[in-house]
Amino acid sequence: MKFHLLALSSSLLLGAGLSAIQPGNFFIGWLLFSFLFLLTQYAIRSTGIHTYTGTQVHTERKTLITDHRSLITVITLAFLLRLALGVALYVFLPTGGYENAQNQAGYVFYDSFRRDAQAWELAQSDAPILSAFNKNFYSDQYGGLLAFSAAAYRFLSPDAHRPLLPVFFGALTSALGLAFLWMAVARQWDAKVATTAAWIYALFPESILMGSSQMREPFLMAFVAMALWGFVKWQTAGRVGSSSEAYRDPYRDQQLAWLWLILSFAGMLLVSPVVALLTLIILAGWTWVTREHGRVSWITLAAMGIVFLAGLYLLAWGLERDQPFGTSPFGIVMNWFREAIKWDVHQLERGSGWIQKLFREMPEWLRPLFVMVYGITQPVLPATFIEPTTPLFRALYIFRSIGWYALVPLLFYAPFAIVRRETGSTRRLLLWLTAASWTWIIISALRGGADSWDNPRYRVMLIAVQAIVAAYAWVGRDRWLVRWLIVEGIFVLVFTQWYVSRYFKIGGQLPFGIMIALILVLAALVMAFGWWQDRKRNSLP
Repeated sequence: MKFHLLALSSSLLLGAGLSAIQPGNFFIGWLLFSFLFLLTQYAIRSTGIHTYTGTQVHTERKTLITDHRSLITVITLAFLLRLALGVALYVFLPTGGYENAQNQAGYVFYDSFRRDAQAWELAQSDAPILSAFNKNFYSDQYGGLLAFSAAAYRFLSPDAHRPLLPVFFGALTSALGLAFLWMAVARQWDAKVATTAAWIYALFPESILMGSSQMREPFLMAFVAMALWGFVKWQTAGRVGSSSEAYRDPYRDQQLAWLWLILSFAGMLLVSPVVALLTLIILAGWTWVTREHGRVSWITLAAMGIVFLAGLYLLAWGLERDQPFGTSPFGIVMNWFREAIKWDVHQLERGSGWIQKLFREMPEWLRPLFVMVYGITQPVLPATFIEPTTPLFRALYIFRSIGWYALVPLLFYAPFAIVRRETGSTRRLLLWLTAASWTWIIISALRGGADSWDNPRYRVMLIAVQAIVAAYAWVGRDRWLVRWLIVEGIFVLVFTQWYVSRYFKIGGQLPFGIMIALILVLAALVMAFGWWQDRKRNSLP
C-alpha cells in the first residue's frame, strides 16, 4: 500500500511539472505524463524483482546490488538522470545554447530536431504512420524512430507538440536496458562484475546524454543489452550460472531466450540495421571463441585483430584513390565505408584551420592515424576547460569528457587483467569483447571524422559491451591499472599545456609532432618501469 500511494503521488507531481513546461493544454499533459510516470514505476519495480529473482545468481561476494530493491534503485536512478538532463536541456538551451535552430528549440542535436519536427508533421497529417519508412521523410535514414515518435504524438499527444514525450520513452528504454545487461553479465560471470557493469551503464555521461535526447542511441543501447541477455540465456538454458542446478523447464527457458533475441534484433533492424549486423558479428564471435572443439589461442585472436585493424588503416589511407571495390555485397559496403570516411575527414579538415595546418605538415599516410587517435581522445578533456564556448556547453563538454577519460583507461587496461587472471574459453571470450569494443571505437573515430559529437555518439551504441570489459577490468584491477592512469595523466597534462599556450599564449608551444613523441616516450618509460618492478618483485624469495 505504501508503494502504491508513493507511486501515485509522485506521478501526479512529476506529471504536472513536465506538463507545465511544454506547449498544449496543461490538464491533458498532466494526465498523460502522470499516467506514463505511474506505468513506469510499476514497470521498473516489476523488472527489478524479475531480474534479480529470475537470474538466480550464486555468489559468495558482496555486491552493491544485494536484492531486488537495490537493483530497482539503480534502474530508477538511470531513468531519472536521463529524463532530468533532457528537461534541463529543453529549458536552458534556448538561452544558454548557440544561436542555431535546434538549440533555440531545446534540442542538442540537429538530427533529433529535424526528425522530431517531421514526426510531429506526420502525426498531424492524414498519412499512415508506416509512411515514415518511405524516402519522402529524409530526417530518418531507416524510419523506425520516426514512426515511433509520430505514433506517440498521434495517439498520446494529438493536441500539441510535446518534445519531452520522445525523451521520456528514450530515457525509460535506455534505463530498462540496464536490467538486461545485469542479467547477462550475472549469468555469464558473477554478480560482482554485473553490478559494476550496471553502474557504468547507468552513470556513463555519454549514455545519459543520449538517453536524454530524441535520438536512436538510447533504444540501440537497450536493444544490444537485450540481445546479450537473450544470447546468454540461450547458451545457459538448463543451468544456473556456474552451478549444476537445472531449471524446472529448460525448454521454456530457450523459448524465452529466442523471444528476447527476436525482439532485440527486430528493434535494431527498425532503428539501425548496421548495429544489428554489428551485434550479430559480436555474438557469432562469442560462439566461436567459446566452442569446445577447434579452440583458438588468444595470441591468434590478437594477430587477427591486428590484421583487421591494419586493413582498416589501409582502407583509410587509400581515401584519395577513386578505384571502386566492386559491386559485390562486400564491395558495396567497402565503397560506402570509404566514401563516408572520406567525407567526414573532409568535414573535419574544412572546419578547423588547425587541422588543415597539421595535414599540410604531415605525410599523407599519417593522416588516417591522426584521425583515429584524435577521435579516440574526443571529447578532449583539456580542451573542454579551455576552448571558448557557452557556460552550458562547457559544463556539458566537461561532463562528457570526464566520463570518457574515466572509462578509457579501463578499456586499455582490460587485456592486461584478462591475460593475467583468466585461461581457456573465458580468456578468449573477454579478449574477443575487448577487441570488439576497440574495433568499434576506432571505426567510430574514422566514421565520425574525430568530431566531438558524432564520434562519441557512435561508440556509445556499444556501451553494454564496453561496460562488461571495463567492469571486469575494475573488479580484477592491480598495479597495471595505476600505470595506465599515470599514462593518461601524462597525456592530459601535456595537452593542457599545449591548449593553454595555444589560446592564452602562456609558455612555449612544442611542435605537435614533438609533443606526441614526448607523450609516447614518457608512456613507454612508465610501462617499462612497471614491468621491471614486477620482474624484480617476482624474483624475490
